[in-house]
Amino acid sequence: MLRVLTSPRMLAFHALVLLVVPSFVWLGFWQYERSVAKSVVVELQEANLASEPVPLDELGAVGADVPREDRWRSVTATGTYDPEHELLVRNRDGLDGVGLYVVTPLVTGDGSAVLVNRGWVPQPPTSTEQPEVPPAPDGEVTVTGRLQFSETPENTGIRVRDGLPEGQIMVIDVAAIAEEAPYPLYGGFVELVEQAPPSDPAPAPVPVPEVDTGMNFSYAVQWWVFTVIAIVGWVFLVRREIQDDRDGGAPPAASDPAPRSEAAV
Repeated sequence: MLRVLTSPRMLAFHALVLLVVPSFVWLGFWQYERSVAKSVVVELQEANLASEPVPLDELGAVGADVPREDRWRSVTATGTYDPEHELLVRNRDGLDGVGLYVVTPLVTGDGSAVLVNRGWVPQPPTSTEQPEVPPAPDGEVTVTGRLQFSETPENTGIRVRDGLPEGQIMVIDVAAIAEEAPYPLYGGFVELVEQAPPSDPAPAPVPVPEVDTGMNFSYAVQWWVFTVIAIVGWVFLVRREIQDDRDGGAPPAASDPAPRSEAAV
């Protein structure tokens, strides 16, 4: 049996199993950890979305980015929109496909401002055309929205590129926008949920993205199932090799004796 298990073919198969099984186990735990991490994000998101609105200055400050634990918190701010410094964020998904976000500064009573994502508008027919954007209302408004931290290529996965039409950007990078703004900006921005008085017409509201944790957990289970299949396959092949060796080394079965000829009469 030892000779069979240490044959070159079996040694190669043993090495393959020793490589594959730990890899499958590690991949399973990796997907499981991603599922747990996404579950934590979902729990924080749900808890913050359900929180009561608080004034913006209780959670944010001028020049200070939003901590991750405060993302999705509901905040309120009062001021007047500055449409002259409005920006359009390209390639954002909405209910009707790919379009643009409309980001308008809201200048508060102390002279500072917060960027407000007023919502989504459709993409124009060509990239050089300006989309139809419902204007921001005149006069003082009070907005209620979801607090978000500043966007970067690293935390969004969006590649920033040059050559965009004037007033259009790829990510809501508050620090970069603050360099061109005529007033100090709060860190982070607000996704508009409600506005008093309301605008009509208005950009389409920004939906809350859904975080799916089920796929990662199912991937983890799949990798662990592959692990079991590999081990079962290895056991089956070893048993078959041993059985084939035994069958090949057994003495040949005795043949039936030749029939005797009848005695001559």
